[in-house]
Amino acid sequence: MNRFEQLVKDIKDVLGPSSGLTSDDVDVEDLTHIMERYVSDKEEWSMYAMENASMGYTRNLVDEGNGKANLLILVWTPGKGSAIHDHGNAHCLMKILRGDLTETRYDFPDGDKEKPMEIKSENIYKENAVAYMADELGLHRVSNQGSDYAVSLHLYTPPNVAKNGCNIFDRKTGKMTHTKCGFYSSYGKRVQN
Repeated sequence: MNRFEQLVKDIKDVLGPSSGLTSDDVDVEDLTHIMERYVSDKEEWSMYAMENASMGYTRNLVDEGNGKANLLILVWTPGKGSAIHDHGNAHCLMKILRGDLTETRYDFPDGDKEKPMEIKSENIYKENAVAYMADELGLHRVSNQGSDYAVSLHLYTPPNVAKNGCNIFDRKTGKMTHTKCGFYSSYGKRVQN
């Protein structure tokens, strides 16, 4: 078992049969430390890291854990990123496996008024950094401002976005649109849509 496979096993062990990060018996800090301890090694996770230059990023399923979480590798195309989005009432831990990623956070739009969304904060996460995000912290957008592909590992609990999609928001108007979020690959094999 390589260190990435051990990381996946350790995450599953911490989650156990619980409901995920919101469960009383799961400590987010324990999961954060487990992810922080893993030092990225491309040879260990590359089978899951499928890229597509025509997309902002790809969502590649690594593991579904106990059915109440999922672990994905996202591959970020240079100069592209996600839309501003929520997490479907889920929690997310993100570890940078390769490159740097910029996270821009926003507050939820205020009522029905159309107006540009205001940036709340912006952070650049470097390789091996770990970040936490949940709807209670607002909305965010993740982007790869570098000239090469970036790769990140995401733990979502519960896996609401995979099952039900999420909401994306127009930066200029704050208008919300619901979208489905499928997988580009699953367990190292390309998913055919």
